[in-house]
Amino acid sequence: MGTTQQIRTAIIGAGPRGTSVLERLLAHAASRTGQAALHIDVIDPYPAGSGHVWQPGQSRLYLMNTQSFYPTLIPEDPAMAAPVAGTTFNGWRARQRHNPEPSLTMEERSELAVLGSGDFPSRALYGRYLRCTLRDLLDRLPDGVTVQFHETSAESVVPSGDGAFDVGLAGGGSLRTDSVVLALGHIPSRLNAEQRELQSSAAQMGLRYLPPAIPTDVDWDSIPAGEPVLVRGMGLNFFDAMGQLTEGRGGKFIDAGPRLDYLPSGQEPLIIAASRRGTPYRTKAALAGYYAASIRLRYLTGAALERFAAAGIRPGFDHDLWPLLHRDTLWAYYSTLVRSQPGAVAEPAAFLEALDLALHPHTHSAANWEDAMASVLAIHVPPRHRLDLPGLAAPLAGRSFASRSELDAAVVDYLMDDARRSALGEDDPIKMAIGALHHGRAVLKTAVADGGITDESWVAGLRGWFESFVEGLASGPPALRAEQLAALARAGVVSFVGPDPKFGLDRRAGMFTAASPWVQGPPAAAKTMVEALAPANRVSASDSPLLKQLLSDGLVRPRLMMTAEGAPVQATGLDVSPHPYRPVAANGSVSAGLYVLGLQLSATQWGTAIAAEAVQPGGPTYPSGQRTLRDADEIAQAILGR
Repeated sequence: MGTTQQIRTAIIGAGPRGTSVLERLLAHAASRTGQAALHIDVIDPYPAGSGHVWQPGQSRLYLMNTQSFYPTLIPEDPAMAAPVAGTTFNGWRARQRHNPEPSLTMEERSELAVLGSGDFPSRALYGRYLRCTLRDLLDRLPDGVTVQFHETSAESVVPSGDGAFDVGLAGGGSLRTDSVVLALGHIPSRLNAEQRELQSSAAQMGLRYLPPAIPTDVDWDSIPAGEPVLVRGMGLNFFDAMGQLTEGRGGKFIDAGPRLDYLPSGQEPLIIAASRRGTPYRTKAALAGYYAASIRLRYLTGAALERFAAAGIRPGFDHDLWPLLHRDTLWAYYSTLVRSQPGAVAEPAAFLEALDLALHPHTHSAANWEDAMASVLAIHVPPRHRLDLPGLAAPLAGRSFASRSELDAAVVDYLMDDARRSALGEDDPIKMAIGALHHGRAVLKTAVADGGITDESWVAGLRGWFESFVEGLASGPPALRAEQLAALARAGVVSFVGPDPKFGLDRRAGMFTAASPWVQGPPAAAKTMVEALAPANRVSASDSPLLKQLLSDGLVRPRLMMTAEGAPVQATGLDVSPHPYRPVAANGSVSAGLYVLGLQLSATQWGTAIAAEAVQPGGPTYPSGQRTLRDADEIAQAILGR
């Protein structure tokens, strides 16, 4: 190449985000001639590619939350430099089914043999895809590029004074590098005050307390068979716990015709599940693609966002964006109702025409469009067919129960109804209302990124209420999980606490307790409690030695946001300059050569945890789908530009 100098960069974190930066560096290096040689140090105690979360050796009961057609490590945007190797997960899956690599295990081959494009793969198999893709990239290194992997932790990043950085490694030694990419992913977090109290009391009383953790890090074998275990949280981590404590202990689900039954092994604990809603996340609808094809947003659109920008308006979430998505959700529900349930609405054509007029943003002011819509519904739609949008996320709200057994029966009914609706797919009005929220979430990710909405609406609206609302509706597991949970409840393996549970310790009895104000009877009690939650993604609570050092030295700082009352609050993520994201130091300066990608951008981007989205043939393409890959691409270009 005739190079006379070398660019050195370090990527800290070798999971999907760090591997994306590596892939983009190789793509750009391959597309240029006559540039400086490039050396890349990749630092992670876990094997590169899969990193911590996606290890191929983990239990195959841990499923991804997206189908095979969704995730990709390799960008498909023609505006980006062409990759030197690799394909989407679905492309890799199809290739391995017909021509499996010799390195695949029998378990991996067995899963691939029955895994379709629309099925939910195990996280272990996705980890194998990441590892195989990395290997293919390394087999095709461009001339002048070298890569060295360090299976250890980075514990410090210190500017050297000449524009470079010294990266300190665990166990001693350091690396001198021109630039550093912080792709840290999930990192340890300090417990909150309540969790610390529970942990401390459990140690004093001889109880078992399992704090928030990545599921693969939990010692599930420590939970005794036949004894009650309190599980707090009924989101995605709950289903991981459920699987490990039932099928993972030899139990089997049996197809009993119209429903699943569960045959216990006798090694299960008695799972007592609790969450604020009292029910788990709603399950995903059966769809041909990631987004419902019958839903097209009419109000929360790219054109609407452009109108805000053209008018010089920095929108607020509750005032400007949510009313548009709310309209889309209502239209999706009622248009599906008319189509799928003839007779549910009197004079369907007249109803849709009147609803369209009521929902149109220019027909009514922001203050009275909901009144106009309510008038239309009162004329055309019987009460039993009207959408109760808040009620979707709180299906037990307003109900009380004489006993926990009565509650259990109500939750089973909810689970079976939700699974039935999921099976109807695009013919279920409720699932299509949720489908509109799912579409809208993709638009919102672009709208709110990089200061696109006001701080106060980010704090009070987007993160204050909408995030938990939409996740409980649109981020749920496959419908099979609801059927399995109902089967476990019928078998007496799982029971429920009820909405708004209060947790405590009965020191006399030596037990954790949980009780709902809406359920009569004594509280649930157990000697073991599991927090079915991932560690908090909050940089100020990080227990990572590296992030603590960076914060202590003032090289990075958490982002501060202003509430509507003018009070500053710490956001969850780092304060960064506009993309390619560089951390803002405590003194307000920006460190050239230091970059951030992934979860620690949670105060600048919304929804940073989900994988990059492969292009869906025939489906909508939202800019947010491959945002993380574009961020990695910009970082790679900045590094090589230096």
